[in-house]
Amino acid sequence: MLKLLPLLSLCIALPAIAQSGLTPLETRWLQAGAPVITYAREQGLPIDIVVQPQEAPNAVPMALGFDGGRCKLVLSMRGNAQAEAVLQGVSAEQRGLMIEAMTAHEIGHCQRYAQGNWHALPAGFVDPAAKSMGAAELRETRREEAYADLVALAWMHSRHLAGYGAVLAWMKKVRVRAQEGGAASSHATQAWLVLAGGEHAFDGPASLFEQAQVLWRKGLSGDKG
Repeated sequence: MLKLLPLLSLCIALPAIAQSGLTPLETRWLQAGAPVITYAREQGLPIDIVVQPQEAPNAVPMALGFDGGRCKLVLSMRGNAQAEAVLQGVSAEQRGLMIEAMTAHEIGHCQRYAQGNWHALPAGFVDPAAKSMGAAELRETRREEAYADLVALAWMHSRHLAGYGAVLAWMKKVRVRAQEGGAASSHATQAWLVLAGGEHAFDGPASLFEQAQVLWRKGLSGDKG
């Protein structure tokens, strides 16, 4: 989760993207994610778009922060090689699809926050004690990342079924690369991604968030690390 900087930032409304003075890269990302953001706002999620105007080398290109009771979808792309590297190996025609999935992932975080469920577990779920405070924090973060991954996949299944398999495969590769790079297990969501691999994982009539919740609960039972 992102710690917001003091507002040396440019707040953007979706209709103003073309006239905002954004870089071409920022514009591409926001246009690709616009359907997700529009959907989130239609669901009543309190989400703002913030573009960091200062250079942010090695920052996460897109992240979510919370401030004043609102979700802040923050782009940190200027002077940041990670903004291109995150899509390394993705074909040009599929890049928009992956950006849309990343946006939906962040919307999953916003939904958890807006519902007051951040780091909370479902009623009746018994959480085994962690070995240390650090281990507990890693586990809580991993679970939030898993839920957000499932929201992204539910979105893709609903809106881009033909590309669902490609997005799921890409997400699995991203998670494996993160671990191989020495990242902590807070982003090791592979157990949940396996659950999402079934042909009918998101065929139910429930909302995207409710469908993600069903698979998230299943994965929680095996997440004891």
